[in-house]
Amino acid sequence: MTRFAAPSNFQAVLTDSAASSDPTDISPSTESSDALTFHGLKPLAAKRERELQEIFGDSGLLARAIDGYRSREPQTEMARAVAAAMDTHDTLIAEAGTGTGKTYAYLVPAMLWGGKTIISTGTKHLQDQIFARDIPTVRRALAVPVTVAMLKGRSNYLCHYYLERAQQEGRFASRHEAAQLREITTFAQITHSGDKAELASVPENAPIWAQVTSTRDNCLGQECPRYKDCFVMLARKEAQQADLVVVNHHLFFADVMLRDTGMAELLPSANTVIFDEAHQLPETATLFFGETVSTSQLLELARDCVAEGLIHARDAADWVKLGANLERAARDVRLTFGQENTRMSVTQLPDDHELFGALDSVDLALQDLIETLQHQSERAEALGACLRRALELHQQLERWQTGATPPTPGEPPLPLLDPDAPRVTDGKREKAAKAREAEAARLAAEAKSANAAEDASGGNGKSEKTYTPAETVRWIEVFSQTVQLHQTPLSIAPIFAKQRAGAPRAWIFTSATLSVKGNFMHYAAQLGLDAGKSLTLASPFDYPNQSLLYVPRGLPQPSAPNFTDAVLDAALPVLEVSGGRAFVLCTTLRAVNRAAERLREEFERRGWPYPLLVQGEASRTELLDRFRALGNAVLIGSQSFWEGVDVRGEALSLVIIDKLPFAPPDDPVLAARLDALTKKGLSPFAVHQLPQAVITLKQGAGRLIRSEADRGVLMICDPRLVDKPYGRRIWQSLPPFKRTRELPIVRGFFDEMAADAQG
Repeated sequence: MTRFAAPSNFQAVLTDSAASSDPTDISPSTESSDALTFHGLKPLAAKRERELQEIFGDSGLLARAIDGYRSREPQTEMARAVAAAMDTHDTLIAEAGTGTGKTYAYLVPAMLWGGKTIISTGTKHLQDQIFARDIPTVRRALAVPVTVAMLKGRSNYLCHYYLERAQQEGRFASRHEAAQLREITTFAQITHSGDKAELASVPENAPIWAQVTSTRDNCLGQECPRYKDCFVMLARKEAQQADLVVVNHHLFFADVMLRDTGMAELLPSANTVIFDEAHQLPETATLFFGETVSTSQLLELARDCVAEGLIHARDAADWVKLGANLERAARDVRLTFGQENTRMSVTQLPDDHELFGALDSVDLALQDLIETLQHQSERAEALGACLRRALELHQQLERWQTGATPPTPGEPPLPLLDPDAPRVTDGKREKAAKAREAEAARLAAEAKSANAAEDASGGNGKSEKTYTPAETVRWIEVFSQTVQLHQTPLSIAPIFAKQRAGAPRAWIFTSATLSVKGNFMHYAAQLGLDAGKSLTLASPFDYPNQSLLYVPRGLPQPSAPNFTDAVLDAALPVLEVSGGRAFVLCTTLRAVNRAAERLREEFERRGWPYPLLVQGEASRTELLDRFRALGNAVLIGSQSFWEGVDVRGEALSLVIIDKLPFAPPDDPVLAARLDALTKKGLSPFAVHQLPQAVITLKQGAGRLIRSEADRGVLMICDPRLVDKPYGRRIWQSLPPFKRTRELPIVRGFFDEMAADAQG
């Protein structure tokens, strides 16, 4: 069988080099100061080694119990490293290439030696898969009596109290919504878990769920008349009693600041914490370690105050007027910006921007509501809950306006608003303006302080472990109906380090994409981990024979105005020879829309029978189901399709990536982080932007080959991959695809695939 090699001129450009003068190469020395360690950990005991071999070997327990199981050395190696970390309550970063079988590699030692184990995933899909498929399979194979529970966020569980309130109010947007409520009412009488995912006839994103589930804000807690029947409390109780608990990252990190997910009770008792899809942790942790106030929260508060006020204290106040005033003030915040969605740092706004006056009006409306609730809250727990929400939102708004640092993890809550305190004054806006002026000065001062501390430690990076509040950036995100006010830490490492402190336990971080050419420094620095305690496990797939990396010639730079059309010009002949069966992964929604418009026209004009599926035209799950079923479709998507998508077989044989996924420069948090790195004398591009782009690109590239039988072409349409010095570091971090820049080679590859399929 003929195999296609890259032409010599391409090899000259894309060739591994032992010595690189690339200024972006920040890899540490490969020499180890402790050659006796096992991936930076204490070596595993011989008895453990033998036990793992008896489980993962060719005739081991897994092979005997699981049809089609094949022993893989990388999987066994990862299991050894995970077991070593568990034995010594240490930390491990494990990058496991696609097909390694990392889930079994951590489940086996977790069930045997992990003690109480929390497994956290990046997506609910993987959470469900591990709980319903992988754990039962391994548990049967090992014949171990471990108990298992799955815990989700409270919005996934039906709430008896709010279901009854929705039935009483009878406010529905349509007859269809009323019918859905009847289905939910029947479901409530027969379900054991209350998990809305079990009611397939009512989609999980249906608006009716918001009326019949609770939030952290509006939950009545132990004062709820249905507390003994609460599905959330039942799930948490089961999680407390289980040996293995499967959660997701959002649930795990929400508790650090909110103490509302049940993790507050789970984490102290855990011996092992395993993060799967761990590449998502920095972004997820940043989201939860910061603080966000949205106009949606204000609108929900206004709605709930009116509803509960009319039920429990109708004669005490004009609840409709109070709610309307807050609702109007919240909606006016959105009107201070134009129609376009946008995001910006607070320092980009002039001091006289209309936003600040609108926030003053929100403050006044909130204080009116608080004043009334303080006099009525004892009449019903529901009104007390509304009061607590109003006070918390008031405090968050105050912190955002003045630039005060949000509470740190574990801090006691701030004192409640003094009812005798002065109301909004003209001095507040002046105070907020001064806070914005001080923002830049604070960044410079803290950077200087950090450098001084490093100098004082003698340059060895060691200093006394004390927690200091994280440096933050305040920014605004504007959507079509909502405005969100964010205060986000520039580094989550000290906050996460505080969360990990305390009782000794093992911490495992695993994903297919954590390193840049085997270097974990970027990932480890983001979370405050030791990059030396890590291992890279190569995929067992035969990439040189199963796949081809194609970088077309003659494309303009991504900044060119006609770049997307040039990408599509290059993609059309490849789509023709692939017979559709493609993902077109874009870095922006604008590119998604342009690609959809252009390909729809081209397919119709050329008479190509390839169905076109576009992000936004249906849910991601529905689009993927249709893609698999059709067999020759072309799916166009952006970020949500770059990861967590598993399409095996001939339905996906081509992945087209428009350009290298560098984060957009208009991201206020990224801009502030890059500025902080510059102030420390570091290269923002080498230290942050490039490693992050590599990890994201590896995720996108990983959609192509999902099994030993898959074959296909990865087409990256960014000339910087070849033209720029840093391009080498990028493609060297990808799996070992055979590489070409010539379209005839691509055509030959697909011709060979077709011949093999027929033969």
